[in-house]
Amino acid sequence: MLVLVAAHALAALAAPALVRALDRRAFALLAVVPAAAVVWIVLQLPAVLAGAAPTEVLPWIPVLGVDLALRLDPLAATVSLLVTGVGALVLVYCTRYFPPGARGMGRFAAVLTAFAGAMLALVWSDDVFVLYVCWELTTVFSFLLVGQDSHKRASRAAAVQALVVTAAGGLTMLVGLVVLAQAAGTSRLSGLVAYFTGPAATSAAITAGVVCVLVGAITKSALVPFHFWLPSAMAAPTPVSAYLHAAAMVKAGVYLVLRLAPGLADVEPWRPLVAAAAVTTMLLGGVQALRQHDLKLVLAHGTVSQLGLMILLAGAGTRDAALAAVGLVVAHALFKACLFLVVGVIDRRAGTRDLRELSGLGRRAPVLATAGVLGASSMAGLPPLLGFVTKEGAFEAFLHEAYGAAAVPLLVLVVLGSVLTVGYSARFVWGAFWRKPGVEPVEWRPAGVLFPTAPVVLAGAGLAAGVGVAFLAPLLVAYADTLPASYPVLLELKVVPSIGTALGLSVLAVALGLVVGLPRVSDLLTARHPLAPVRAEITWRGVIHALENAALRVTVSTQRGSLSWMLTVIFVVLVLGPGAALLLAADLGAIRVDRLADSPFQVLAAVIGAACAIVATRVRRRLGAVIVVGGLGYATALIFALAGAPDVALTQALVETATLVVVVLVLRTLPRDISDRHTPRERARRLLVAVPVGVLMTGLGAVALAARQAPPVSAAFPAQAYGFGAGQNVVNVTLVDIRAWDTMGELSVIVAAATGVASLVFLHRRSGVPPRSEVQPVVTPSTRAGGWLRSARRNDGDRVLLLEVVARLVFPTMMVVSLYFLFAGHNAPGGGFAGGLVAGLALVVRYVAGGRHELGEAVPVDAGLLLGLGLLCAGGTGIGALLLGGEVLQSAVIEGYVPVLGNVKFVTSLIFDVGVYLIVVGLVLDVLRSLGAELDRRRARVTEVARRQEVPS
Repeated sequence: MLVLVAAHALAALAAPALVRALDRRAFALLAVVPAAAVVWIVLQLPAVLAGAAPTEVLPWIPVLGVDLALRLDPLAATVSLLVTGVGALVLVYCTRYFPPGARGMGRFAAVLTAFAGAMLALVWSDDVFVLYVCWELTTVFSFLLVGQDSHKRASRAAAVQALVVTAAGGLTMLVGLVVLAQAAGTSRLSGLVAYFTGPAATSAAITAGVVCVLVGAITKSALVPFHFWLPSAMAAPTPVSAYLHAAAMVKAGVYLVLRLAPGLADVEPWRPLVAAAAVTTMLLGGVQALRQHDLKLVLAHGTVSQLGLMILLAGAGTRDAALAAVGLVVAHALFKACLFLVVGVIDRRAGTRDLRELSGLGRRAPVLATAGVLGASSMAGLPPLLGFVTKEGAFEAFLHEAYGAAAVPLLVLVVLGSVLTVGYSARFVWGAFWRKPGVEPVEWRPAGVLFPTAPVVLAGAGLAAGVGVAFLAPLLVAYADTLPASYPVLLELKVVPSIGTALGLSVLAVALGLVVGLPRVSDLLTARHPLAPVRAEITWRGVIHALENAALRVTVSTQRGSLSWMLTVIFVVLVLGPGAALLLAADLGAIRVDRLADSPFQVLAAVIGAACAIVATRVRRRLGAVIVVGGLGYATALIFALAGAPDVALTQALVETATLVVVVLVLRTLPRDISDRHTPRERARRLLVAVPVGVLMTGLGAVALAARQAPPVSAAFPAQAYGFGAGQNVVNVTLVDIRAWDTMGELSVIVAAATGVASLVFLHRRSGVPPRSEVQPVVTPSTRAGGWLRSARRNDGDRVLLLEVVARLVFPTMMVVSLYFLFAGHNAPGGGFAGGLVAGLALVVRYVAGGRHELGEAVPVDAGLLLGLGLLCAGGTGIGALLLGGEVLQSAVIEGYVPVLGNVKFVTSLIFDVGVYLIVVGLVLDVLRSLGAELDRRRARVTEVARRQEVPS
């Protein structure tokens, strides 16, 4: 099972390269992966039906008891067959849906394949946390697929809307799952359901957990009041609609309800909440479907309606309703995916989806029309298709007292929903294939053989599943039997119905539905329906707009554009919050000072640092203040060095130097003098804030040290550093091995910071390497033979020969030192972070000596490439360890004899350190290009414009 999920991930990674090599034919090759999963699942069905569900468990977070637990029971087998089977057909369909060389096809293929793997893992998950991770992965992939046409505003808006709604619902669901897992004492879904199936105690927390879980299911399956995101998501390409919004993603909510119903259906307020949301959605979606003129929107609103019926049946918590629900899940996936794909063919070959413009396609495309009519007939519940069998089962379930005393009223509403379903099914067939008087037939280009293959196969599958429902029934019944029966006579799914109330209701629904589906009748009935003024999407936009306005007001009132004001607000909140807690809760009497310093030199360094801080408050020039503050940083580095922490001291000194460079680059755009705001009154005001903050931070440090009760974990690090980290430098081994996860998080923050800085300066995108064509080389006798720097031939303004000579001499030495720190850091002071900072400072030297063009000559690559490669190296180390049978980010030692070098010991954590090195270099390069080279370019452009304006015409 894990192999199949991993195969989808690998196929997704390879998809862009396959598309570049094979163009749209690559989709057929990618379809092999889900097709292989179909074969494997079918081979497992005998064991699944025998009650021996295949399971796989891989430890993930042992401390929290979280495992990558996968389980293939009857429900998971049913839904995963739909996910993989329909997924394979949709991928084959894409080989003709997209034109050759279509824009973004490689990314689309990768994301669609990755979505299939995430959905498969979601269905197989037997752990609530794994379920949640897969749940949100499908949300993210859905966002990318819906927004495939990113150049269209509607696609971007629909993608963001779907992401916000479903992600918020997913977070709510996570809260509920955590609460229920704590109550059950296990994070396994199977164990959780088993716990609540018995006489489990209920409480307010469990009730809240149930509500939170249902909110997650409701948002994912687009039920009222969150139903609006699904029709808006029809801005996605048609294969996305057919797969995500008919067969896969929206079924996740239904699947969750089916999965938890055996244990939670009797917990209040499960049934009332499910019934209210589901019935309202079913009716509202049906009415809205009758109002649409776009064939895709007819199907979209119909999907919303049928999702309501599925959730209604799934949440009943009875055996017969569950059987009808899981049967409807299968039927709906087959006919709705078929119909969406039919619409895709019509859209591509006729150039329109507007049913008012289509006429007579049934005669010109008989094969496509046959598939469309079969799909619509199954949707309407006509025999002998699977849709008819499941609709009969739904009626029988309510006749068998699903929802107890509310069964009869709900049955009436379900029949009304079926009438609407027949109506919009008839509207679809009439709109897509019927010949309409007075409507000129649109131009139709033959669809070929392969393009309609997928909808034809799905339509045939719906027919075969209806006729041969006896072969499908054992798998569905195996799940349904896990719920209690509410009626003595058990429901059976059969294509030949019994004469009775259910059949009579079906005939009535079809007869009334055909009348409702007539164009004039449907237009008349939907012109002024009572829910017309209620537009959930408008309400949603209003809520978002109100939140944006509130955020804007808060921002305007707290962030006035003054750095001193914002810092004052932050520090005041710090003093009032943690400061008050410190005074009220901390045991100040427990604070003890064993010693003030380890040596007199530390006292001297502290005095120097304090003097620098005091002088910084008196300096009138910005550059002088920065240099004095830098002296405080170097004094701190000296204290670390005297305390026996050379790694920390080295890092502090390098960071302080890099910070000075960055601040100096920023100062070039600011006034030189700060005396206008450095008045005595202003200094006194800042002193009132600074002193309490200083006292607070000192107190927090003292209290934190005195509060320790257990021995520090780091006390064991020196002994462990060489034991399993194979390094003598405890600090470096801690960063790249013992606490590598923390370092991964910090690296992500660094990449985000670099991206933020570049975004603020470049506004649109990184300019990357400074264009070499901006300034043409000026060849003179002095430069013909070359210069001290590579950019010496460029007419770059004033050049300082001394700086160029120093840069020429210092740069190689600094790079060698940086590499020494990188490779020696595992056993001596240094490491990837220190080495990267030294390399970054070497680039600073090149930039200071030769300007922005010299920086481009020194590193002719984009900073984003270095950041990405660094993150890939660091993350790849963890994945490699996992694939080799170890834990994530676990180090391995490789020893051997190398000619010339002798015995060599290689620790895989060095690869992680290389990633750190690249990220730090990329960060410094990004800062130099944004705050340095980009500002230089803008200044040069302004100077050139001013010079041209001064030249008389």
